[in-house]
Amino acid sequence: MMYTEPRRVEVDRFNVTGLSVRTINCDEFSPDKARLPLLWEQFFSSGLAETSSDRLNNAAVFGVYSHYDSDENGYYTVTAGLDSTHLSSVLDLTQVEIKQGSYLVFEAQGAFPEVVVQTWERIWVYFRDNTVHKRAFQSDFEQYSGPNQIAIYIGICTK
Repeated sequence: MMYTEPRRVEVDRFNVTGLSVRTINCDEFSPDKARLPLLWEQFFSSGLAETSSDRLNNAAVFGVYSHYDSDENGYYTVTAGLDSTHLSSVLDLTQVEIKQGSYLVFEAQGAFPEVVVQTWERIWVYFRDNTVHKRAFQSDFEQYSGPNQIAIYIGICTK
């Protein structure tokens, strides 16, 4: 796996449309309770990624973390989707807003899904040990832009 040091970026507000589930990390560590693998399976089997006009133009796939109850230990909603207004009119899809603000970007390259899990583990350690940046817990997102490439954007509090 290849990792880079996190970098700070400013992100403008945008919307992602897709399929959503509500979950909690302790369930995601249990194979019989985990909901995220099924969410991603449903997303890719639905054909949304292939039929969207944005996807045909090589738009990224997003995993958006939002509606946090508290922190990484509480419930949150995950939306697997695309930055696409073309999907908003389709029934049974959720639209979620990526909040404008400061984010730390953690990038990695490697085999899926291991690289995703290991990058989240890096993020949890980074924020547990870091006294400079604090997570905002408003909107975070994974951006899948190429084969085995992921960038995870973590919203941070600004002073």
